[in-house]
Amino acid sequence: MRIVLTGVMALAPLFPALAQLGMFTKEQRIDITREWKGDRDAEGRPLVPDSVLKRLKKTTAEEAWSVLRGARYNNQFEGGWQGVNISKDDRLVGRVVTAVFMPMRPDLNNVINDHAAKEGRVGRGQNSWPIDMLKPGDVLVVDLFGKIEDGTFMGDNLATSIFTKSGNGPIIDGGLRDLSGIYEIQGFKCYVRGFHPSAIAGVTLVGINVPIRIGKVTVMPGDVALGDPEGVTFIPPHLAEKVADVSEETQLRDEWGHMMLRQGKYTPGQIDARWSDEMNAEFKKWAAEEKAKRKQ
Repeated sequence: MRIVLTGVMALAPLFPALAQLGMFTKEQRIDITREWKGDRDAEGRPLVPDSVLKRLKKTTAEEAWSVLRGARYNNQFEGGWQGVNISKDDRLVGRVVTAVFMPMRPDLNNVINDHAAKEGRVGRGQNSWPIDMLKPGDVLVVDLFGKIEDGTFMGDNLATSIFTKSGNGPIIDGGLRDLSGIYEIQGFKCYVRGFHPSAIAGVTLVGINVPIRIGKVTVMPGDVALGDPEGVTFIPPHLAEKVADVSEETQLRDEWGHMMLRQGKYTPGQIDARWSDEMNAEFKKWAAEEKAKRKQ
């Protein structure tokens, strides 16, 4: 995708090979996600493996937060959403595809539409263009600067397309419409700022798969979006496996600790304090057996 955030021109001194206003190349996308050493798609977006995404399905915001803060990623959680079909047992997890809109300005909008025609984008509805790019396991994350009235990125038709292509719903810093119809899409879940019957208007799509801002978070293409009842955590791809490892270990420790409390073997003071060598040895033996059982 070559239509990109014009604000990214702030990066121009770092990328002197820019050929035209707003160009954001595959090479630049690889450079800004250089910490990721794994597979990438044709546009240079990091591709965290499906196996890691599956392991993150039970991760909580707190578990992810501890790892991210420890790595000095202090601004990766955003709350205050209206969740659709979000439950404590069903996480929204996937690889981020970003899209960013700005308030509509006719001259810029005309340039965007001209470039879209040259690139073979289908239709004049700019909100459909990033949807066309989605693959299984993706989560579309849309910066609509919090706009709700006339900021409804999708109704039930586009929601159906998003879910069909990716298996996930989107995260929209803006609104949606046709909520009654969206509720009928079995398995669809998403996060938005609000609902309104209006159609999207007065905005221009200026970037796909570029860095965007969602609330207090800088979101990058290829991040892993982790949505739970508290909100959404955006995990840098190179930290996703570590988050999964720590989450699984934390959950096993909690499970063993709760079991010991129910059995009365250890007191709350013992479980909540630093564990003794004997307790750690007992936990490690139980955890190894439990992991082996779960792999069967």
